[in-house]
Amino acid sequence: MSRPSAAERVLMGLGVSSPSEIDLEAIAYSLEAVVKFRPMDRCEATIVGNGRRAVIAVNSESIAVRRRFSLGHEIGHWHLHRNRLLLCTSKEIGNSRLGRLDPERQADDFASDLILPDYLFRPVVAKLPRVLLSNLRDVAGDFNASQTATVLKMAKTGRFPIVVVRDSVSSGRWAIPSPIVPGWWRLKSDLDPETFAYSLLHRSAAEETFPRAIGADAWFDFRGCDRYEVKEQSFQSGPDEVITVLTIPERGLG
Repeated sequence: MSRPSAAERVLMGLGVSSPSEIDLEAIAYSLEAVVKFRPMDRCEATIVGNGRRAVIAVNSESIAVRRRFSLGHEIGHWHLHRNRLLLCTSKEIGNSRLGRLDPERQADDFASDLILPDYLFRPVVAKLPRVLLSNLRDVAGDFNASQTATVLKMAKTGRFPIVVVRDSVSSGRWAIPSPIVPGWWRLKSDLDPETFAYSLLHRSAAEETFPRAIGADAWFDFRGCDRYEVKEQSFQSGPDEVITVLTIPERGLG
């Protein structure tokens, strides 16, 4: 296992040994930050501190897993970026398009490691034979995390040959591939009408419980991609947003 991240070192220092012990309010308090939940119009969370103590405000009107990730994000700011005033909007928290040196991306990574720490997450994922929406939801529930954050972490572990794609009506597409997926699996720029994700996003289709096989050329754009099939699983992650898990066939990994 790789060296523990900053967030994981915080958890280890507090003796956290199971997902049920990841109490973010208590963790914030241990770091001299008080958490308050209140309705917020312009942002998901804020933090104000004086170098020693801080007050974190989180939007009480967001859903529970969103509040939890936003709180983890602000704890990340407090741990990494003290003495800054930061207003974190929904466009900034969880935005995978941001560069790794961007403070918002760093706080996102901290939140992910705090809620889904590798030293607890990887042993759970190691028991899974493949990624299915059913086991994704079970793991997300165990860690009290969103399905999106959980499947992104699954991709980053490199255990499964998957590409996670987010398609949104308002803000376009981004994708996170597993490190074991070759770079020549280049994603198309637009969502193809032949995909199930398109039906979910634009035709109000009912969610399916098992992966469906689909020609790779519906999702990818490289020479010879029509010779492959991928497995597609999609779920609605917001009013105008769909997350898709694409499983790459073994013969496409060479």
